[in-house]
Amino acid sequence: MAILVDNTRMPALLRRFVLIFPILALFAAGVMACAVNPVSGERELALLSETDELRLGQNGDVDIRNQYGVYGDARLRAYVQQIGEQLAAHSHRSQLHYTFTILDTPDVNAFALPGGYIYITRGILAHLNSEAELAAVLGHEIGHVTARHAVRQYSAALGANVGITLTSILVPELANRSAQSLFGLIGSALLSGYGREHELEADHLGAVYLARTGYNPQAMLDVITLLKNQESFEKERALQEGREPRVYHGVFATHPSADQRLQQVVVQAENDRSSTNGRVERNSFLRRLDGLAYGDSEAQGIRRGNDFYHRGLNFTVHFPDHWRLDNSPEKLLGLSASGDAVIQMQAAARGKARTPQEYLVVQMQVHDLRNGMALTANGLSAYSGVTRMQTPFGLRDTPVAVVFLKQQAFRFFGAAREESPAFQRAFLDTVQSLRPLTATQQSLARGMRVDVRTAKRGESFARLASRAPLKHEPAAVLRLLNGKYPDGEPTAGELIKTIH
Repeated sequence: MAILVDNTRMPALLRRFVLIFPILALFAAGVMACAVNPVSGERELALLSETDELRLGQNGDVDIRNQYGVYGDARLRAYVQQIGEQLAAHSHRSQLHYTFTILDTPDVNAFALPGGYIYITRGILAHLNSEAELAAVLGHEIGHVTARHAVRQYSAALGANVGITLTSILVPELANRSAQSLFGLIGSALLSGYGREHELEADHLGAVYLARTGYNPQAMLDVITLLKNQESFEKERALQEGREPRVYHGVFATHPSADQRLQQVVVQAENDRSSTNGRVERNSFLRRLDGLAYGDSEAQGIRRGNDFYHRGLNFTVHFPDHWRLDNSPEKLLGLSASGDAVIQMQAAARGKARTPQEYLVVQMQVHDLRNGMALTANGLSAYSGVTRMQTPFGLRDTPVAVVFLKQQAFRFFGAAREESPAFQRAFLDTVQSLRPLTATQQSLARGMRVDVRTAKRGESFARLASRAPLKHEPAAVLRLLNGKYPDGEPTAGELIKTIH
């Protein structure tokens, strides 16, 4: 969660859509274009030029960075960029300028925008165990770019007169709630993936790029096995916690590591390799992960049950018991267990407003504010009222409130399927729970980190888990992070990852 500056203008992606609308008009007029595919060398239908592709990727990059935030470790970012550039230099579109960005989210994902914009989350980095595995993930995403899969899918969809919004094919792997809220600004997103043939082609290209760069193509199979295990574990955990799973929605969701065609892809890449032994680089990679943020980002705030702590903005807030909290850089969302009520909080610069009431009316332009009431939230000045607005449950009378904490304005919005005194109390209790962090709470606002260490003789993941701040099946989590799921144990002298 971060401070907002202005959210009253036209949504960014809607502006992007307006800019590219002439392309749709050209198609509607029957204008067809063909281009040579950089990988196959064959001519194919392409309704986007390379210039259009680059522009769309560049514009989308701004939105993705704003949506998720960029991970703050400059050295790790430079390392990922270096590995990515080495792979891209051996690709079929080496002339593109590639950017490789680490997103500050615990989601386990990686994806690519057209034109060479590739993203990997710190959540997936924590599960990788060698530089070759990192290269396998990046190589696969480079394959999507070099084969122009987004352009091909876009062109095929329009050619078949399928009602698809542009953004639904730009990031087909990013099928989670945050992405849906982002791309849903211009229509219903169809986040169905590139399809089996395109995913297998990206596998093949990734394995080829691994071999050309000197890595062992077997890493492609290793990382698929690792992420399949993570997917199974995470889906079960998400079901128990009533949330969406954080799983990789690309190649690894479309076929198992035992897939014969995938095995053939890897064998072929190995046969094309000039050296007999491909690089893996396990230990050097693990040392680079030492200190990697795990779970919630300290920069965006820490969830502990129904309490939320933010060191940078120096506040804590409590949401109703048994509600689920969903945090993103621009907002904190509380959802009731039954899904019939929500409370959203955002932090913004206070600006020139002298009172919370003035902020609501002038800054937020709530001109129909009713039932206004001055509040005190742990000594902080606050104000609440009711306004009519569109909500997830339709047009509703919606409670709104603002709390001032120094130069920050914390804005609350509530919505319920059915209005009730109980919901009104829950909303006001949440607003009035906001307060500055105490000295004791400062420690609660610290996030977890990956700790890379040398395993001792006789050490077990169960024993390591007993000292880790992990709540749900900690031994299984450590096995997943170390590629030893479901029942492996550390080997004396090897580097392993723990959480502290």
